[in-house]
Amino acid sequence: MPQPSPRDEHFLRHAIALSHQVRRQGKHPFAALVVDAAGQIVAEAGNDSLPPEGDPTRHAELVAAALAARHLPPEVLAGATLYSSAEPCAMCAGAIYWCGIGRVVYALSEHALLGLTGDHPENPTFSLPCREVFSRGQRHIEVVGPALEAEAAAAHAGFWTPR
Repeated sequence: MPQPSPRDEHFLRHAIALSHQVRRQGKHPFAALVVDAAGQIVAEAGNDSLPPEGDPTRHAELVAAALAARHLPPEVLAGATLYSSAEPCAMCAGAIYWCGIGRVVYALSEHALLGLTGDHPENPTFSLPCREVFSRGQRHIEVVGPALEAEAAAAHAGFWTPR
């Protein structure tokens, strides 16, 4: 399994910092960004799916991928990396695939996230790694992660307790 580079860790920490900011806004503590091959952030997003006014499909990874796809041609997206504070779920993995992003680096694994959220009704996790979703596609998407899990988990500390 590939290990994150120092550049990967830099952008993962940016996503993790953004997840803390999203939490301070009262939303689920997830964030993602898309970085082009030159190292420029081309899109970033926090989770915006918190009920009752949120849209449950507006996960950070899906929103960041969609924003990047609106502004970049396919050949640039193929060389881009999506950095996420948590492993993309099946829905987000599908969005990343359909947007044509060539690489994903994530911090907190879906398995570790489940340990933090338990059976909280606002985060019903899938036991379906993004690698498995991508492996069913017609093109390769490189996946690096989990990495910096303890740092990413800090944004979730105490969040998933009954409110």
